[in-house]
Formats: sequence, C-alpha cells, structure tokens
Amino acid sequence: MIRYPNALVQGQTIGLTAPSSGVNPQLHNLVHESQKQFEKRGYNIEVGETVWTQHKAASATKVKRAKELNAMLQNSEIHAIIPPWGGEILQEILPLIEWEKAQPKWILGYSDTSTLLFALTMKTGIATAHGTNLVDLRSDEWDPTTSKFLDVLSAEGGATIHQTSSVNYQSEWSHDRQPKPYVFNLDTETKWESVYTQPVEMKGRLLGGCMDTIRHLIGTPYGDVKTFQATYLMNEPIVWFLENCEMSATDFHRTLLQMQQAGWFEHASGIVFGRTEAGQEVGGFSTFDALERLAETTNLPIIYNADIGHVPPQMTFVNGAYATIKVSGGKGEMTMKLKK
Repeated sequence: MIRYPNALVQGQTIGLTAPSSGVNPQLHNLVHESQKQFEKRGYNIEVGETVWTQHKAASATKVKRAKELNAMLQNSEIHAIIPPWGGEILQEILPLIEWEKAQPKWILGYSDTSTLLFALTMKTGIATAHGTNLVDLRSDEWDPTTSKFLDVLSAEGGATIHQTSSVNYQSEWSHDRQPKPYVFNLDTETKWESVYTQPVEMKGRLLGGCMDTIRHLIGTPYGDVKTFQATYLMNEPIVWFLENCEMSATDFHRTLLQMQQAGWFEHASGIVFGRTEAGQEVGGFSTFDALERLAETTNLPIIYNADIGHVPPQMTFVNGAYATIKVSGGKGEMTMKLKK
C-alpha cells in the first residue's frame, strides 16, 4: 500500500536542502529568486546550510547532507522538501538515511534527486514527486506543464490529476536568460512518439527517474523492485518513466539490458522515456535501435520524447501513483490517481 503525504497548503513550510549538489555563490540569486516566488504564493521557506555550499561534487560531506535531510524528513513543521537541483553522488548518503523515521511529505525534483525519490518510495512506500527543480521556479509565471507540480503537491490522497503533453519544449539551456514570462524558452514543438508509430495506452503504478543514477541502485537494498512490487503494490503492474541525461546510445542500451536482466521490467505494462540531448550514436547504433530491441525482447509498449527530465518542461510523475498514459498523433496525456 502506497502512503501519500498530506496536501501542501498555503501557510505551511517547505524545506530546501541539498542532498546532492549545492549552489555555488555566483548562482545564489537563483535560490533567492525561487524562494521569493514561493513566499509570494503564501508558503514559508526554511533553507538548510547545504544549499549554499559546494565542494568535491557535493554540497557538503555525506554526514552533513544526511543529517540535514533526516532532520527535515522528521520535522513535522516541514510539509515538503525541494532540493535546489540534482547533482552527482547522492547515492553515498542512502545508508545514512533513517528510513523508518521518515514522515510522509512531498519531495520534488529530478536528475540525481530522483535517486532519493526512487529509494524513498522503494524503502518506505511513501509517494514522491518526480518533476521540476527549485531553481526553475524563479519566475513570476510558471508554464502550464511545469506548474502542474503544485496541483500534485496540493492534492489530497485519492485525488485524480490530469496532465497533457507540452505544446513546445526548450531546446537549449541558459541560466542567464531572464523570464519572458517563463524561465524556459519553449521554442521547439513537442511530439511524443511510440516505437511502432501507433496510438499507445498503458496503465499501472508509476516508478522511475534518471537512468544515469538509479541504475546504480540495481543489486542494492534501494533497488529491490521485486520486493517493492510485492510489498507495496500487491503485484500491480508498473509503468516505468525513465530519462537519459548523459549516456551514449550504447551505454543507454547496456543500462536497459541491465535493468531488464535484473528483473526490473517483469510485470511491467509499459515504459515512457523522456526527451534527451544525449544518446550519441556509436558505430551507427542509435537510441532508437535500443528502444526497438527493448520492445522486441519485452513485448512492452514504449513511448519516447515525453515531458520528463533534462529537456524541459516536464510533467510531474508520482512514484507509486496509479496512472493511465496515452499517446496519439504526437500528443500525450496522463491521468494519475493518488490511490493507496
């Protein structure tokens, strides 16, 4: 049975902590601006020390990062947690997290933050929200796709949230760009696709994240999908949502093979992949070749170029929620129910 955090309401406190990377001084303004946007919308913000520092590919030592995260997870006065962004080595704090003391509260993010989201849902059955990062919420207006994160965090258990694919996506990052009116420059038409170029529908419990980081949980206590599925999902099928941040086409293929051979796709009903700037061809082998081979070996419907991950905007996918995802004519939609 999945446990959902209570709905986030105005007047409550959101904790900012950096369990992976912190923010270098020259970019502190991104955090300040994002904080102001939440305060303007009626939320209180508590900022942890780790947000402001960065050393050796992480915000602080693993002990300090874990201590601050544990404190926020256990503090009943903090109702949601949003890291500034992802990073590289969050995995090293997983053994230091006091899982049994974690209170159900929303955690939002992607990239290396998805390592924490995945592990927390896997270990405790607490739902987590894979969506936008804090620093991308620094504008007066949030685009229609990104802004759905607040609908999710504000929803009561049992609620149904409907999301549709974006109209356009951002083709290139620029943290120096001033919002016009959004942080993202949505300049390229969005087109969700399926491997066999036909309408697709899949239903099941959502689970996933950034492949570059969650793949390293295979074979650890934080990646035991079979036990999680039996314990918390009562063997309901899984709809996987995945994205490739930096892997070449062959590394992407090897990772999918590892996931499949580790049993992650057993009892799955489909897989949705996000857009990516990665996936460089190797010797003529492309990421589409990898997707075709995955479809052939698993007989699962596969969607790609969805609004997930490092090529924004992105929809909010809740680990553990029940979803119906459809794709037709280049457009996608997801109806997500926060059911136990």
